[in-house]
Amino acid sequence: MILEILKYPDKRLRTVAKAVENVNSEIKKQVKDMFETMYDAPGIGLAATQVNFHQRLIVVDVSEECNEPICLINPEIIEKNGEIEWEEGCLSVPNYYESVKRANEIKVSALNELGQSFEIEASEMLAVCIQHEMDHLNGILFVDHLSKLKQKRLKKKAEKQTKKL
Repeated sequence: MILEILKYPDKRLRTVAKAVENVNSEIKKQVKDMFETMYDAPGIGLAATQVNFHQRLIVVDVSEECNEPICLINPEIIEKNGEIEWEEGCLSVPNYYESVKRANEIKVSALNELGQSFEIEASEMLAVCIQHEMDHLNGILFVDHLSKLKQKRLKKKAEKQTKKL
């Protein structure tokens, strides 16, 4: 099922997600729906917060063919190395792209959609994508990494778009 993606400046995007207590059928359905929504959008990552589901769950797939889905439940970054500047966009902030500095290499521990614990090492685009989506779980948007002036301009533009709807 395609889920509605919340759009900036919707205040629900600022909700801090709670840990997933149990990977049950509800969570497995949420994962399936989030992948469907992300691929339909189209995007390379989606956090549960963006679809108004406030639990620590993200899905990503940075492959060209959209055939390398990764589900991270209760993700935690356990190692960070280096720095990279990457132009980011966001399904919750449509048609807006800006460069953001993040760690170039990360190691993350999480649960998969079966509730099994695993670790993943990521670099470059995958690392940036995971960090971007993990920010969402903490109520942080990529625009929060920009200058105050850019944030102000974007918020005005987004509020005008919201009024048109």
